[in-house]
Amino acid sequence: MLIRRLDATRLDDCLALAASREWSPEPHKWTLLFEVGDVWGIDDPDGGLAGCVVSTRYGTRLSGIGMMLVAEKFGRRGLGTQLMKHALSEAGTESTWLTATSYGRPLYERLGFRAIGESRIHLGEFRPPAPGTSRAASTRDLAAIGDLDREVFGAPRPEVLRRLPVFAERLRVIEGTGSIRGYGAAWRNVDYTVIGPLLAENDGMARDLIADLAAGIEGPIRLDIDDTHPELREWVESQGVGRGMRTTVMVHGASLPGDRDRLFLPLSVATG
Repeated sequence: MLIRRLDATRLDDCLALAASREWSPEPHKWTLLFEVGDVWGIDDPDGGLAGCVVSTRYGTRLSGIGMMLVAEKFGRRGLGTQLMKHALSEAGTESTWLTATSYGRPLYERLGFRAIGESRIHLGEFRPPAPGTSRAASTRDLAAIGDLDREVFGAPRPEVLRRLPVFAERLRVIEGTGSIRGYGAAWRNVDYTVIGPLLAENDGMARDLIADLAAGIEGPIRLDIDDTHPELREWVESQGVGRGMRTTVMVHGASLPGDRDRLFLPLSVATG
């Protein structure tokens, strides 16, 4: 079964495949993935998709893999392995990052991924007092945001950052002397708002950014927090937001680049 790159005309097929596996359709996120990543798919001879996976490449150092889906009727036929091998080969980066459910982890381990931590979804009503230490970002901040992001993330992601001001409902920064010290975004996804990406110098700054981004948002808020930031996780839970689904953070190839102590929240678990 031929693997080929899909374009945005196959968005509805990706949404239908996700819905068939009881995943949220997430059209806003999928639209971004088509813009910044490579969506690989296998056609179902009866129409739609038999499987798909998304690889988002950040230069030669790092890529993220997510949205790995195989239609139920094609299960246990090796399509997931084929799609993952193809995505890894086409990305060709030093490191590849993903988060794995307990169902998918054995496949990724067979392909050489190793576990490096844990990530949990935190989803719920979340209204911490907003300290007002951040401000709304402007177009004049984009170059400084890009410099900080490249340093912390460890790889360039200009395609993501160029679209972030339009993709996100809110983009805020914390200034230092002559530079941006931290930034964060909030974007709407179906029936909740995701906070991420979020980069900050320390836990206190991360909390301030999160609180300012969350101020005035209606409905539940989602944060994907890995176990490198236990203090942030404890603070979120102290605000009444419980732990949701757990995934395993995994890497293939070299260790992750950048300064992960300052990377508090990903854009999404599909992209890193």
